[in-house]
Amino acid sequence: MDNSPQHSFHIPVMGLAYTIDSPIKVARFGISSVMSIIEDNLIEKMRSYYYGKINEPYLPISTHEEDYRAKRITDYLNLVNRIVCQQVETLRNSTFEAGSEIVKYFEMLPDGNKVKQLFQLINELQDREEQEQLQKYLKSQIQPGSIDVNIMTKVDKVNTDAFGKPIEDGSDALTALRGYVNSDLVNSSVVLSAGMNPRLFNYMEKLHQLAAKGWGDFEKKIVIKVSDYRSALIQGKYLAKKGLWVSEFRIESGLNCGGHAFATDGLLLGPILNEFKNKRAELRIELFEIYNRALQEKGLRTYNEAHPIKITVQGGIGTYEEDQFLRRFMGMDSTGWGTPFLLVPEATTVDDKTLQLLAKAGQDDLKLSKNSPLGVRFHYLKGTSSDEEKLNRIKKGRPGSPCTEKYLVSNTEFTKEPICTASYKYQKLKVKQLQGMELPEDQYQQQLSNVLDKECLCIGLSNSAVHTYQLKPFKKLEAVTICPGPNIVNFSATLSLQAMVDHIYGRANVISNPQRHHMFIRELQLYIDHLKESMEFNSGEVASKKDKYLKTFHDNLLDGIAYYRHIVVDIAHGIEELKYRFLDSLEKEEHKLRSLYENYVSHTNSLEAV
Repeated sequence: MDNSPQHSFHIPVMGLAYTIDSPIKVARFGISSVMSIIEDNLIEKMRSYYYGKINEPYLPISTHEEDYRAKRITDYLNLVNRIVCQQVETLRNSTFEAGSEIVKYFEMLPDGNKVKQLFQLINELQDREEQEQLQKYLKSQIQPGSIDVNIMTKVDKVNTDAFGKPIEDGSDALTALRGYVNSDLVNSSVVLSAGMNPRLFNYMEKLHQLAAKGWGDFEKKIVIKVSDYRSALIQGKYLAKKGLWVSEFRIESGLNCGGHAFATDGLLLGPILNEFKNKRAELRIELFEIYNRALQEKGLRTYNEAHPIKITVQGGIGTYEEDQFLRRFMGMDSTGWGTPFLLVPEATTVDDKTLQLLAKAGQDDLKLSKNSPLGVRFHYLKGTSSDEEKLNRIKKGRPGSPCTEKYLVSNTEFTKEPICTASYKYQKLKVKQLQGMELPEDQYQQQLSNVLDKECLCIGLSNSAVHTYQLKPFKKLEAVTICPGPNIVNFSATLSLQAMVDHIYGRANVISNPQRHHMFIRELQLYIDHLKESMEFNSGEVASKKDKYLKTFHDNLLDGIAYYRHIVVDIAHGIEELKYRFLDSLEKEEHKLRSLYENYVSHTNSLEAV
């Protein structure tokens, strides 16, 4: 049986809870998805829930057990794997009846899929024996989607023992990775996001489970989420020197995505993908030479040819035409569809109240905020219970959250031990400091806002599962945070899994916003807004140190605009109406960009003259 993916898209990780059990929902249909495994307390709650669902005894893994975080993660992944394997076995033993899951499996496959084409012949066969033989063959071709996991590399707090000494290889990211590699998952991937973590990457060298079993044969593959080619090359080389192969580079738009947003220096997604397209073979060869040399130095088996490397993309994709362009023109191996799946209860876990907010969300309901304690910009939906709770605490004069999970503790401004900037403890101390600084009112309000915006993500991004499955709350903390990408405004109703998949493959159209901008245009708009904000932040400074950075950012955007003009026929698939609409939007954004930058330069020059 061919083990290559049946589908040309995947569901990326979303928050902590939103894809925490997505494989149980979609893997049996051949759809790959990614779970976050950093929040072990949420994972423990999910263990208790799913053991009950399959009528097996749930044995808690106490925080007093040695290496409990890794053990919880390993057991949950094994549990998910067992459930999915049983689902697939049930599917293979079922009958082809209208509306059944086995029929749904084949109906959802892309139209060009050879297995689907055979499935469509079933009703044309008159001979019953031939029909049964074909059905038997089709059942043998059923394969689950990949059960993948995500580790956000920046979430890597050092943990200590009962005597306050750091536990060897016991930080959050390392224990999460250990939990993953010790699991029974095969043909699976660990997706590392948020940049390079030397401690984590060095630890990976010790894990034999990440090594190749043979050419192109990995039970557990390494996937790196990147924002540009340079990042892929740097991280790929770092791991290659340790004898580790990156099987996939997953490119994500810097700003047109959900969750944390890592803006580039104005490099747009189109030119970034073009660089990967042009340098793909070069990247593979360069990494292979370093990788093979490292294996040789370790006395391990070397290879005559580089292992395959997939290049995939995600962030803001919303139409069949965009998906086709990315895969056919840009040569992407797969596309990631995240935010739209938040409206698909059959695929993701979103509580009813938050689901309703998502469905009616408009442009004004979304914010590229400073709410994350990590200090990284964060896409945010207003009006959630977490947003309301935060505002109520501020009104009561007690801003900040209880810090029970402590995954994002990093600040030592006021304390010896790191604390979270969203915590009550930090915000109380920081507000007191600001009040004593005698700042001009506008500066004081700006800095105060930056402090009070921060909110607890550990629990906020977990609680949707708590509400959906009626799990025990995190110490009576029940507020929900959700972080959709800007693309959510184009979808305004809950959808079935089949409807969403049909939309991806161009068999249906579920977009509710007829004025939706092309994903490239929307990303450009977000980058221009980002540039404007950066300029306003520096407007009071003479000869700002960021002037060079802002010019580079501006010039990169202009280069991206020129590139889009060059390939507009391919972007529009030759459809004149789409072509002219795209060019018109591009011209408007370019005018806005040039005017913005000219005004900034004029303003800074006048300040210098004074």
